[in-house]
Amino acid sequence: MADQSAGAPPMQQRQMMFMLISLMLIVAVMIYRQQVGEYMNYVLGPVLGFNGKYVVPTLILAGILMIGLSTIIRTLMTDTLKQTKNQKEMSAFNAELRQARIENNLYKIKKLTEQQKQMMSKSMESSMGMMKTMPITMMIVIPIFAWINFFLQYSDFNPSTIIAVPWGSAVDIMGSILFPIWMFVYMLITIPFSQIIGRLIRWFMFRRRLAELDRAI
Repeated sequence: MADQSAGAPPMQQRQMMFMLISLMLIVAVMIYRQQVGEYMNYVLGPVLGFNGKYVVPTLILAGILMIGLSTIIRTLMTDTLKQTKNQKEMSAFNAELRQARIENNLYKIKKLTEQQKQMMSKSMESSMGMMKTMPITMMIVIPIFAWINFFLQYSDFNPSTIIAVPWGSAVDIMGSILFPIWMFVYMLITIPFSQIIGRLIRWFMFRRRLAELDRAI
C-alpha cells in the first residue's frame, strides 16, 4: 500500500506557500489602504478615537494594541526559549572561535570550523522562525497604520493634529520630513512599550519553564 503522506508537500514548501499568500494579502492591503483604514475606523474609531479630542492617547493605545497583538502572535508561533538558547550558543561559539584565531590555535580553529556548519544551521533555523511570523504581524501592523492615517485625515472625528513635541510647542503631525511626522511620533511612543511587553512575555515564559523543570525533578 502506498504511503498516503507521500504526496504531501514538504514542510518548507507549505511554509513558502503560506508566506507567499500572506505577502500577496499585505500588498493588497497596502494598495487599498484608504479603504482598509475606513473599514477599520468603524471598529477602532469609537473605541480609540476619543471623538478626535486626544490624538496622542489615540496613538498610544493604537501602538499598544499593535504591539500587544504582534508580540502575542510571535510568542505563540515561535519557540522563544529555543531561539534564546541558539543565540547564546552561537554567541559563545563565535567568541571561542575569535579567541582561537587570536591565539593562532590551529587545532582548535580546525575543530571549531568543522562545527561551524551545524551552528550556522541553528542560527538559520532561528532566523526562519522569526521570518515565518513576519507576514502575519504585518497583517496587523499595516491595517492599524492605515486606520491612523484615515483617522487623522478623513474621519468624521476631525481630530486636531497640532500637538506639542520635544522639538516644538505647536507641530502639525500631518506634516512630513522624510515620512509623515505622526509616524515618527507614533514610533517614539511605541518603541518603549514594545521593549516592556517583549521583556514581560519572555520573563513569564522563562518563569513557566523553570516551574515545569522544578515539577519534573
